[in-house]
Amino acid sequence: MSAAVLASIPSPPQGVWHLGPFPVRAYAIAILLGIVAALWMTRRRWAERGGDPDTVLEISFWAVPFGIVGGRIYHVITSPQAYFGEGGDPVRALYIWEGGLGIWGAVAFGAVGAWIGCRRQGVRLAPFADALAPGLLVAQAIGRLGNWFNQELFGGPTTLPWGLQIDDAHLPAGFETGTLFHPTFLYEILWNLAGAAVLVWADRRFKLGHGRVFWLYVVIYTTGRLWIELVRIDPASTILGLRVNVWTSIIVGLGALVAFVVVGRRHPGRDTTLLLAPPTVQDDEESTSEAAR
Repeated sequence: MSAAVLASIPSPPQGVWHLGPFPVRAYAIAILLGIVAALWMTRRRWAERGGDPDTVLEISFWAVPFGIVGGRIYHVITSPQAYFGEGGDPVRALYIWEGGLGIWGAVAFGAVGAWIGCRRQGVRLAPFADALAPGLLVAQAIGRLGNWFNQELFGGPTTLPWGLQIDDAHLPAGFETGTLFHPTFLYEILWNLAGAAVLVWADRRFKLGHGRVFWLYVVIYTTGRLWIELVRIDPASTILGLRVNVWTSIIVGLGALVAFVVVGRRHPGRDTTLLLAPPTVQDDEESTSEAAR
C-alpha cells in the first residue's frame, strides 16, 4: 500500500443500518442532527436578542418541512435525468431518504415557511433570519456528512494526502480502483463552520441587524459553494458549459452582496424591535396586572 493511500481519507463501509425491517440511513441522521444544532444555536441567539426561545420551535414547525420539500424540488428540477430521463423512475423523486436536497430550494422554501411562522408568532422575519443564519451554516456542515457516508458528490482525482477513497461500487466510470478524489464534503464542512464563526464574530463586532447577518451568510456560503462546485465531478445540468449550481452561486451571491450593502445604508445597527406590532402601554399594564394575580 502506498504512502498516499495510507494518508488518505477512507469512506464509511456503509451508509444504511437495519433495525429489523426499518432502514436507518446516515444521510437522514446527518440532516436531523443538523436541524437540532441549528435550533439550539438559534434559540440561544434569539434569546440574546430579547426574544422568547420557544418562539424558535414554533417557527421551525413551518420552516423545516417547507425547507425539506423545497430542497427536494430544487434537486429534482436541476437533476431530472435520474427521475424523468431514460431509465429513470419518477417515483424516486419522493425518496428523500436516499439523498438529494438542494440548498437553494431549501433556503427559499424554508424562508417562506419561516415567514408564515413569524407571522403567526407576531415577530419580524429579518431579526429572526439574523438569529438563524450561523445555525444554518452549522446545519449544512453536519448534513454534508451524509454525502460522505453515501460516497457521493466528491471532486476530481487528486494525489493530495487527504484524498478520499471510494469503493468500487461507487467509483465513477473511467477511474481505476484506488483512485483518490477531492473530499468536497470535507471542504464544505470546514468552509461552513468557518463561515458560521465569521457570522457570529461580525454580528457581535458590528451589531448587524435588519437581515444583514442573513445576507452575509448567503454571500459566504455562495462563495464557498462556487469553488467547491467547480471541483465536483458528479453529473449535473449545465448552462453555457457551467454547472447550474455555479450560475446559481454567482447570481444569488451577487444579489445577497447588494442586499447587504443597501440594507446597511438604509438601516444601520440592530433592529429596535423583534415584534411585528410593538406592545402598547395597555398591553404592558395588562401583563403586569396578570402577573400580580
